[in-house]
Amino acid sequence: MPIDRFSRLLAGSAMLSLTLGGCAGSAAGPQLPPATFVAMQEGPGEEYVIGPLDELTIFVWRNPELGAQVQVRPDGRITTPLITDMPAVGKTPSMLAEDLKLQLSQYIQEPLVSVIVNKFAGTYSQQVRVVGATEKPASIPYRANMTLLDAMIAVGGLSEYAAGNRARLIRFDKESGSQKEYAVKLADLLRKGDSKANVMLMPGDVIIIPESSF
Repeated sequence: MPIDRFSRLLAGSAMLSLTLGGCAGSAAGPQLPPATFVAMQEGPGEEYVIGPLDELTIFVWRNPELGAQVQVRPDGRITTPLITDMPAVGKTPSMLAEDLKLQLSQYIQEPLVSVIVNKFAGTYSQQVRVVGATEKPASIPYRANMTLLDAMIAVGGLSEYAAGNRARLIRFDKESGSQKEYAVKLADLLRKGDSKANVMLMPGDVIIIPESSF
């Protein structure tokens, strides 16, 4: 009889361990391939798209009075000398320069225009958002060759009660036109130094970090 009682207690302890392990364990789901901490051959990312609140410098060669330093308005437009309410959001700097050139050609012959982005805010599609159990949830402008580790450094790491290994990465797949979820192991990356848990990020990624349930 004591043996039966001991067996039942042992079985109950095993079930409790499995339950607790499930609460603190990793999220199930597809995973992304690991990224290197330092890229051997870093290449350029996607061409930058101008977003609201970006600060721009516009140069017009031989006509400096037609240039300007402007901030893109929340409605996505800019105003420069001779040009009012020019749409800027969603364009690359070279595309905006071409549009400005077309408008200015009504006033001067063959204008040469260049656009430089001084301060980047970017569109939501070019930001990485980190939300949930982190020290400083934030939207971060995407940089070429950005990794999960870079994003977590930018938001100050995990909070005290974060369930880092149950975090999810949400990514829009342009080919299929659908949203995909990937499991990421932030606790392994940040607290255990597991380099295999570091993955490459893409513009528009959203990282969601839940809190531990106990």
